Amino acid sequence: MTTTPTARDTVLGRIRDALALAPAPETTIPRAYRTGRTLPDAERLALLTDRLVDYKAQVHACTGERTAEVIGGVLRDREARRIGVPDGLDEGWLTGYDGEVLRDSADIPAPSLGALDGVVTGSAVSCAETGTIFLDGSPDQGRRALSLVPDLHVCVVDLSTVVVGVPEAVARLEPRRPTTLISGPSATSDIELERVEGVHGPRNLVVVIRTDA
Repeated sequence: MTTTPTARDTVLGRIRDALALAPAPETTIPRAYRTGRTLPDAERLALLTDRLVDYKAQVHACTGERTAEVIGGVLRDREARRIGVPDGLDEGWLTGYDGEVLRDSADIPAPSLGALDGVVTGSAVSCAETGTIFLDGSPDQGRRALSLVPDLHVCVVDLSTVVVGVPEAVARLEPRRPTTLISGPSATSDIELERVEGVHGPRNLVVVIRTDA
């Protein structure tokens, strides 16, 4: 019994015929990405700051010895009385803060994270060209929920970890680690281009850049 080919059979047949005529794929994929670009510290700092401010983040550049003072001032100004921090965060960064600190060493439930006034984390690497901060779940950065649920994220960036572009940033990351990319506070907009912040992450992002760490 002969069956009439369906439209699906016809389309798939044409695809098979086209694939049969296609050249064999290259065994080596060329990856001539732009890598190794560098800029002086001052220029990387200025470029990253410009991009972050354009994304509506607040930026503080300071020397390493002033890290605790700056973080404490930010948290006081934001009236953050109860904050969460990754279990591996440098305790010295919190000496300027006199509120309650909850260390995320025992998987704090998400509802408890939502009740925090803010969170302070470190960072893995930052891309000056795009204003993007990368978190990779290291002990000073913690799990992803910790930096996404609270309304305020204070992120500490060492200038030594700031690179020029995305290829340089990716080259510094461990691909098997969970990576979170941050470019300003969480925001989205509808078809009318009405900006709404805090939809899928912190409504406020404060970046503390340590210039001599």
